[in-house]
Amino acid sequence: MAVPRVNWRGYLKIGELSCPVALYTGASTSERISFHTINRETGNRVRREFIDPGTGKPVDREDQVKGYEVDEDRYVVLEPEEVAKAVPESNKTLAVGAFVACSEIDTLYFDKPYYLAPSGPMANDAFAVIREAMREMKVAALAHAVLFRRYRGVMIRAQGLGLVAHTLNFDYEVRAASTAFEDIHKLKIKGEMLDLAKHIIDTKRGEFDPAAFDDRYEAAVTELVKAKLEGKPIKRRKAPAAPKVVDLMEALRASASRAQPAKQRTARKAAVPQRKAS
Repeated sequence: MAVPRVNWRGYLKIGELSCPVALYTGASTSERISFHTINRETGNRVRREFIDPGTGKPVDREDQVKGYEVDEDRYVVLEPEEVAKAVPESNKTLAVGAFVACSEIDTLYFDKPYYLAPSGPMANDAFAVIREAMREMKVAALAHAVLFRRYRGVMIRAQGLGLVAHTLNFDYEVRAASTAFEDIHKLKIKGEMLDLAKHIIDTKRGEFDPAAFDDRYEAAVTELVKAKLEGKPIKRRKAPAAPKVVDLMEALRASASRAQPAKQRTARKAAVPQRKAS
């Protein structure tokens, strides 16, 4: 197994207590299937160029600079050294400003997950003290730091022997729920309809298992590539039939009559005698 690469090293600081820490990537899309753009006629991979629409000529990398649009076709040009001066310098410190209940932070604010571990054997004791105190009090730490050239908010919580850190979206990046929910009517649901819905949910109770979620797109593309390499015909996958619109109460009753608690299904399956091989 490859040794994980450290993305960032610094200090986790709570008041006067500092602990050297290392940040590792918690999730990556690097193993997903990706495509290249190919010239259909030659089979060669094409390369991307930046073209100046005024001259029609490609622009070399050394001649490309950042530009902030202030008006249509009017930009403020920003040189790399100017951007570097404007961005706050990193002091390599995750400075904790407050502790909050883990459930208090809406998951809409979660950006990217990272693992936070002690950096070096001298950090083990301080790291363990911070981790166990947070675990017992069921709190998450809210901190700020310059990470990857951006000033970021970070939520840190205990998990196993380490800490998990999520960079947080800024408030202006999270869209208000009212824009999506404004057309939903206020309805008061009660009686048999609500009881049936609760019964259906109760029979579907389970535990979260990330391995149970298959990436069907990846599997389908892998199968497609294999078929083309072997010269086999490509099978078309049919989409499942769209659900029919039926009476709500009728649908709830039908679902409830078919549903069985998970434990009951398991027990019944175990009770079925197995046919002996002849």
